[in-house]
Amino acid sequence: LSRGAWLEAHGIQPEQKPVAAIREAIGVIRYMLQGDIGGVTGDMYPLAAHVHTPYPLPANAGEIPLLIGTWGPQLAAVAGELADEVKIGGSANPDFVPVMRDYIAVGERKSGREIGTVRVVSGAVCVVDNDGERARALARREVALYLPVVAALDTTLTVEPERVARIKAAVEANDLETAAAQIPDHLLDRFAFSGTPEAIIRQCEALFDAGTSRIEFGTPHGIKSETGIYLLGERVLPAFS
Repeated sequence: LSRGAWLEAHGIQPEQKPVAAIREAIGVIRYMLQGDIGGVTGDMYPLAAHVHTPYPLPANAGEIPLLIGTWGPQLAAVAGELADEVKIGGSANPDFVPVMRDYIAVGERKSGREIGTVRVVSGAVCVVDNDGERARALARREVALYLPVVAALDTTLTVEPERVARIKAAVEANDLETAAAQIPDHLLDRFAFSGTPEAIIRQCEALFDAGTSRIEFGTPHGIKSETGIYLLGERVLPAFS
């Protein structure tokens, strides 16, 4: 579950109380998956007493693990109370992982959970290829699509507003080459996994050292997706087995 982004572009108005909305959504989802009866009280997603899951549920349906996607302290604290994992979407930045762990710890303390119960997941675009420069060139184009949204969320980085504005304007004009040219190496490495398999391994090592529990390699994976997936499986993952 996550608040989401780019909703306005699709004619969807974002929820005005996203933290409360997600907290209530968790309650409704778990009510349904556990086969409970009696309804759910809430300001946003109340269920009448007669509403219940209308079909048989697997025995372990109520134990499905919950991942919350967020960069913010309030929703991370909710995750500390209720979730199993928090994903920092669009980030390969090891510096932000301890920040997120501190956010989560607020909720863990509130609910009496042991600090570190909730795992941190780092996930971002991944482009891996034996030709590292070509991989990074493609990654720049991919990162340009979401950097204007996530750059302001990373409190460990300072990205000039003018740069973000240029990237956003170029993306909206469908000029990805111009947008990509605005992303220097140090920013690329904070928002994507890119380069040779050895470069990806170094990025992963830094994230694990910082406290990341799991890494998600996002699409397109490689200049050719199948090549990227092959290199991840044959060259990157064995380094952590």
